[in-house]
Amino acid sequence: MPAIARHIQQIKDTLPSGVRLVAVSKTHPASLVQEAYEAGQRIFGESRPQELTQKAAHLPSDIEWHFIGHLQTNKVKQVVGLARLIHAVDSERLLLEIEKEAAKRALHVACLLQVHIAAEEAKFGFSPDELHHLFAQIFFSKTPHVQLAGLMGMATNTDDHKQVSREFRGLKHLFDQIKQTYFAGEASFCELSMGMSGDYRLAIDEGSTLVRIGTAIFGER
Repeated sequence: MPAIARHIQQIKDTLPSGVRLVAVSKTHPASLVQEAYEAGQRIFGESRPQELTQKAAHLPSDIEWHFIGHLQTNKVKQVVGLARLIHAVDSERLLLEIEKEAAKRALHVACLLQVHIAAEEAKFGFSPDELHHLFAQIFFSKTPHVQLAGLMGMATNTDDHKQVSREFRGLKHLFDQIKQTYFAGEASFCELSMGMSGDYRLAIDEGSTLVRIGTAIFGER
């Protein structure tokens, strides 16, 4: 069995029911994406709009592309209509730009709101208070073309597993709170994207439904 196929199978064997694998293909060539596709993988994550556009044009049409990186507002038009799910909507400004582009094309765009859960300042995302303000003042009245599918977060890059688990657990608690308060009974609000190659098992233990794994599949870039 080719290495990529073996890696995908090994990871999928560890995923419980209800948890999906996003193969992070960013910076890897289309040939490796094709190899993963032939091994049965269908969801791929990209973080650069131009790279996403190029790969989507040359790879099978039934691939489900997810945009997982920090998205600049001036690149939104390249991603809307191509990515099935935008993982990292990290600001009100970006959310409104996605709404503007989706309305222009008469589309409904599925998104996750990124929450800042790490100790590192460099990470993007909303604070819990900012999220509550967003739902109270903006989201429901100003973004009818955005379908909110859930939340996303990145834990601190540390070997302290207790800290990582604590951060994921906090995001799951916030997800449950947001769901109960604003999306009770709405099946579409169901995704919690957290966990990467180094910490995805911890994320699954805390309730992740989407794990973003690149290095463990494709190797180092």
